[in-house]
Amino acid sequence: AGPRPVPAELTDGNSEHLKREHSLMKPYQGAGSAAMPLWDFQGSTIVTSQYVRLTPDERSREGSIWNRVPCFLKDWELHIHFKIHGAGKKNLHGDGLALWYTQERLTPGPVFGSKDNFHGLAIFLDTYPNDEATERVFPYISAMVNNGSLTYDHSKDGRWTELAGCSADLRNQNHDTFLAVRYSRGRLTVMTDVEDKNEWKNCIDIAGVQLPTGYFFGASAGTGDLSDNHDIISMKLFQLMVEHPVEDETVDWTKIEPSVSLLKSPKDNVDDPTGNFRSGPLTGWKVFLLLLCALLGIIVCAVVGAVVFQKRQERNKRFY
Repeated sequence: AGPRPVPAELTDGNSEHLKREHSLMKPYQGAGSAAMPLWDFQGSTIVTSQYVRLTPDERSREGSIWNRVPCFLKDWELHIHFKIHGAGKKNLHGDGLALWYTQERLTPGPVFGSKDNFHGLAIFLDTYPNDEATERVFPYISAMVNNGSLTYDHSKDGRWTELAGCSADLRNQNHDTFLAVRYSRGRLTVMTDVEDKNEWKNCIDIAGVQLPTGYFFGASAGTGDLSDNHDIISMKLFQLMVEHPVEDETVDWTKIEPSVSLLKSPKDNVDDPTGNFRSGPLTGWKVFLLLLCALLGIIVCAVVGAVVFQKRQERNKRFY
C-alpha cells in the first residue's frame, strides 16, 4: 500500500513537515532487539517487522515504547496507526492503550502500563468499563492533562480527571485504525479514523491547554485479568507551521506547567455517552447554597422594604 493521504483539515501531508526524530515507522531499525537509535522499549514490548506489540493477549502484562529525543516544537500533530485485538468477546478484554507527551519516560506504573501523577498529556484508549454504573459506551477515548498532582482513578475509568472524550469502535477491526492528536496555540484536538472511511471524525476539541516543550512522546498498554494484543504500527509527528503573537517569543516554553483553563472543573463531569462536557446534577450542598442565597435575598428585600416604609411614614406625619 502506498502512503496514506492526510486530510487537509489536519496537516497537508508534506514530507518536509514530518519530524523523523520523533516518528516510528517501518522498517523498524533493529527489529526484535534493543538497537533502535531513537526509541526505547520495556516490559512485555516486542518489535517485529510489521508492528510493535506493547502487550500480547495474555493476563497481567505491561509494555511501553518511548522516544529518546525531547520535542521542542510548540505546534505539532501526531498520527498513530494502531491495532487492538484479541480473542476476548464482549466485555471480556482489556485494559487499553495510552499515548503520552510527558516529562517522564520509561517509568512503568498502574496507568495502562505507565506512571501515575505524570506531568504532561495523556490520551487513553480504554477498552474495558471498570465502573459498572457508567453509561458510556466502550471502547472510550479520553484526554487528561496533569501537573503531577492528579491521580488517574481506574475504578471510575478516569472520569474525575477527564477533560473530554468520545466512544469509538476501534477493537478487533479488520481494517486499519488511526488516531490523530493535534496541539496548536493552546488547542488540543483528537480525531479518529476507525470506520474504514478514510476520513477523520471529531472526538475531542479543547481550548486553553498549556503544554511545555521538551517532553517525550510514548505509548504504553496494560492488561489485567482480561487481555488484548496492543499493537503500534506507526507514530508520525508533523510540525505545524503556525504564527504566534510577538509576546510568545519572550516565554520560556520549557518552564510552562501543564494546565488547562476551563470554565468548570473536570470533576463536574457526569456520565454522558456522547463524551461531551455537561454540568453535574444539583447535589445536596448546591441545593443548600441556593436556598441560603434565596433566604438572604428575602431578608435583604424585607429590610429594604421596612426602611422605605418607615421613611414614608415619617414624611407623611410632617404634613399633619
